[in-house]
Amino acid sequence: MVGLTPKRGARGDQAAVPILMLLPNMITLIGMSLGLTAIRFAIEDRFAMAVTLILMAGIADFFDGLAARRLKAESPMGAQLDSLSDFLCFGVAPAIIVYQVHLTDLGAFGWMFALIFVAATCLRLARFNVTAGNDNAVSGPKLHFTGVPAPAGACLGLMPVFLSLSGIINSGDGAVAVSIWLAFVGLLMISKLKTPSPKAVRVQRRLIPVILCATAIVIGLIFTRPWLFLVLISAAYLVLVLVALIRARGSFLG
Repeated sequence: MVGLTPKRGARGDQAAVPILMLLPNMITLIGMSLGLTAIRFAIEDRFAMAVTLILMAGIADFFDGLAARRLKAESPMGAQLDSLSDFLCFGVAPAIIVYQVHLTDLGAFGWMFALIFVAATCLRLARFNVTAGNDNAVSGPKLHFTGVPAPAGACLGLMPVFLSLSGIINSGDGAVAVSIWLAFVGLLMISKLKTPSPKAVRVQRRLIPVILCATAIVIGLIFTRPWLFLVLISAAYLVLVLVALIRARGSFLG
């Protein structure tokens, strides 16, 4: 993403900045606004809208990085802005939503586990910022992440809410189990576990028609059973993480 330090002209006055160079930061701030508004809807018990806004913030998080790379507008300032937005959207907002849906009956005990999830997200993002320079030095696509990325951690953390919205469980069910789940997802985020990166996925040519046809099923689920679709996607990702965890054999926390 782009910094806002324009070049100086011959007289020393500041030259204008092309509006496209501001686009990545604008998208980041849109994502931040979506995450903050999700908190508002969670407080008002409008949980479906709150979760939808978190998902939209995830889309914004994808496109701000894409825009920064395509426009060659990456900068340290933009990276820090993106990290702060991620902390709000994928740490604070999901924790508040899960607390409001499932943990209010536990009071301070439930809030403690929400704080654990938020703290883990903060630590995960801080570690990513510190190691980003070394990661960028590696040529070729990134084959794995270190720990579960914050957006994926938010989806896993929200899985009990997905189950509730899909009608599989009721709000407030299994509060203790949900608390432990939040702590477990937080542990996955701060771990040294090598989790799969989409850039590392390769598909055999004979499976391409099957995958393309499955796209129609995915679209159907999104428009007819969106919460069930999110449960299935989160469960599939969890299986991949658990496979990586089994392969780690003791190197989970480094």
